[in-house]
Amino acid sequence: MTDTALAGVSAEQAAPKRAARPSRPAAKPHGQWKVDGTTPLNANETWKQEDNGLNVRERIESVYSKHGFDSIDGTDLHGRFRWWGLYTQRKPGIDGGKTATLEPHELEDKYFMLRVRIDGGALTTEQLRVIGEISHEFARDSADLTDRQNVQLHWIRVEDVPEIWRRLEAIGLSTTEACGDVPRVILGSPVAGIAKDEIIDPTPLIHELSERFIGDPELANLPRKYKTAITGHPSQDVVHEINDFALVGVVHPELGAGYDLWVGGGLSTNPRLAERLGVFVSPEIAAEVWLGVTSIFRDYGYRRMRTKARLKFLMNDWGPAKFRQILEDEYLGQKLPDGPAAPKPTAPGDHIGIHEQKDGKFFIGVTPTVGRVSGSILVKLAETLEAHGSYRLRTTPHQKLVVLDVAKDQVEPLVAELDALGLSARPSVFRRGTIACTGIEFCKLAIVETKVTAATAIAELERRLADLADSGQLPQALSLHINGCPNSCARIQTADIGLKGMMLPTPDGDPTPGFQVHLGGGLANTEREEAGLGRTVRGLKVTVEDLPDYVERVVRTFVAEGAEGQTFAEWAHTADEGLLQ
Repeated sequence: MTDTALAGVSAEQAAPKRAARPSRPAAKPHGQWKVDGTTPLNANETWKQEDNGLNVRERIESVYSKHGFDSIDGTDLHGRFRWWGLYTQRKPGIDGGKTATLEPHELEDKYFMLRVRIDGGALTTEQLRVIGEISHEFARDSADLTDRQNVQLHWIRVEDVPEIWRRLEAIGLSTTEACGDVPRVILGSPVAGIAKDEIIDPTPLIHELSERFIGDPELANLPRKYKTAITGHPSQDVVHEINDFALVGVVHPELGAGYDLWVGGGLSTNPRLAERLGVFVSPEIAAEVWLGVTSIFRDYGYRRMRTKARLKFLMNDWGPAKFRQILEDEYLGQKLPDGPAAPKPTAPGDHIGIHEQKDGKFFIGVTPTVGRVSGSILVKLAETLEAHGSYRLRTTPHQKLVVLDVAKDQVEPLVAELDALGLSARPSVFRRGTIACTGIEFCKLAIVETKVTAATAIAELERRLADLADSGQLPQALSLHINGCPNSCARIQTADIGLKGMMLPTPDGDPTPGFQVHLGGGLANTEREEAGLGRTVRGLKVTVEDLPDYVERVVRTFVAEGAEGQTFAEWAHTADEGLLQ
């Protein structure tokens, strides 16, 4: 017997008392409707449930447009207006150092950015002319081509919005769900239905999605924005790897032409490339597959924290196998066949230059300078195209335009007239490869100016690197993406040289506008089989003023140091940091 037993005390009683472990708090709910219920977990989700964002249109037409900006309810102004393509724009004269310190009402002007939704990028010259006329009459002649195939206008007054809607809708355009926690514009191949080497024409599918689901209240309260991209062209020309939902044309060995499904891409401050689900989507069920994935996002997407509410976070946690299972079992009620991956692109996806269509006519891809045009240019462009027998054009996900249906004998005369409008079919490598977001000129989130900065850099680099261009040493393709803040509207992580706007310290203590540099990113293209994000080098930052110097220096270093046949992106990922400074 033990001493404790002899003393009449059990061994259990004699054991030293351990402090009771505090119970772990239950994991906070993510706000997934199918898991946690629909009770709102933040103010944003509350007002979305109290009144669907689509309902604000009636108030804009009957109240706000009649009584002016000061009559607008705050929640409508900063929330529901987005469901109709309206954001307040930045008040002029507020420098980038104040972006993070001022409240939204202190940053905003009493004017709006208005986004014209152009699904698939498809426009007629009549539609183009009307957009240009609206710009001239209501938007101080402003117009930007975006990297999501939309046209953005600025300086819009709320008093003019109903008339703008009337004119747009009379020609088959709208601003419905151009912004907000909704299905945004559907990216589509700019050469859909006309390219000689097209695998499948996505035009009917894009039309079906737009007509069935855009403006549907059942899909107008998603956790965050939801981006779609669809192409049937082998160039993979819709940046599918950075969209929430994407279909890429493929040929199944037994089932014929259809699509490869990608889910869960997005950039911003937490970049993540989309993943293949490994399924083959036939054109007959493609719309139902889109509805299924969109409904998964609505029902299972994270709503508690807006910073974690994009579909990419759900995909990151689930993985493609579970996502596929939920899609098939809960939303489609059928298994999808396994499908092949699309091969590496064999042609550039921006479609710049002159190309023969399948009907013997030609399409011409042209580039403005970083998407900046004007209403006057758009009207003149419509007139110019019609004078040469073309009545159709497309916007692109690269801030470019593609003119369709040009007769062979009209190609060179039209190219010359387009060039006179600032739309080049034979641009320099820098003009072709540079895109820029809206920047501090209009955006309340921006820290630095972008459009003028980009245009200045293009002109300087064309001049400074003319010797490399003339000798054939300059890379045939080089992307330079300039963003005014960390949100990556200009896709900085997927550029050869990506620039994230920020304020930089100076020796005298006054901050100056500049950029953090990302190097070697890219999406699937003729030079790389798979997409990849850019590399950041500790301390590698450049001021706006020094940007042309830096790009010239790093390009010349690449030409001197890069291996034979090596791309800039490949070199940038392997070069010593000292060579990248």
